[in-house]
Amino acid sequence: MPAVVRTVAELRAATAAAGTVALVPTMGALHDGHASLMRHARPLADTLVVSIFVNPTQFAPGEDLDAYPRTFEADLERCAAEGVDVVFAPTVEQMYPHGLEDQITVDPGPRATLLEGAQRPTHFRGVLTVVAKLFSLVRPDVAVFGEKDYQQLSLVRLMARELCLGVEVVGCPTVREADGLAMSSRNRYLSGSDRERAAAISAALRAGVDAGPDGPEAVLHAAEKVLADAGIDPDYLVLTSPDLGPAQPGREARLLVAARVGQPRLLDNCAVSLGNPADGGK
Repeated sequence: MPAVVRTVAELRAATAAAGTVALVPTMGALHDGHASLMRHARPLADTLVVSIFVNPTQFAPGEDLDAYPRTFEADLERCAAEGVDVVFAPTVEQMYPHGLEDQITVDPGPRATLLEGAQRPTHFRGVLTVVAKLFSLVRPDVAVFGEKDYQQLSLVRLMARELCLGVEVVGCPTVREADGLAMSSRNRYLSGSDRERAAAISAALRAGVDAGPDGPEAVLHAAEKVLADAGIDPDYLVLTSPDLGPAQPGREARLLVAARVGQPRLLDNCAVSLGNPADGGK
């Protein structure tokens, strides 16, 4: 079993002779998607650390902080199966020793006002603040994140670069259920009928990819139709460049969607190769 450490002092002792360190930050409720991150991270460093911390500062009032699933014993078994060396599971008091009100935070910048940031204005400030703290405490050489939360991945990469944190941020492809639904800890809240309907989110992305050669408008139209046919009204469905800027015909792009299906709010995205209709789709 991995060593379980809950304080900064215990973390320091557990990683004192760690050599190179890879970090997989999580909020627990681990599933096969998290396991894929661990498997990707395992050969990248001498020591693999997984953090399990449900971060209160990335939840706005009324969001599902209290209801967020907590399955620590099962998480520990999954970490053991993937060869994790250290599980860092701090308390809120360890991560925010001066309280949640009296703290220095990371300003995530203008890119965080888009997409998820428009829906959840304080979310990325909380995410980047806790990730910066984890980077400072664990001192990893490399950190591995999933592409499912693509905007988060983009912002963490930008923060690591702009703040000179010395951490290589690696993105891993989204892991999916057999019907294409992106794996998420929130999927467990889908009822039977909503679970079937949720598969339309990934189907919409596939339809957008197939329409890529016909250009940006065709991509969005194809994806919108699949969602509408399933009775899903997305919070957003957008096509951007890989760095979340404007999509350009004839180049690589990213198609991102967020939608509430029943209770859970689900995120997904995929890469799209855009044609340029003005040049005959090339």
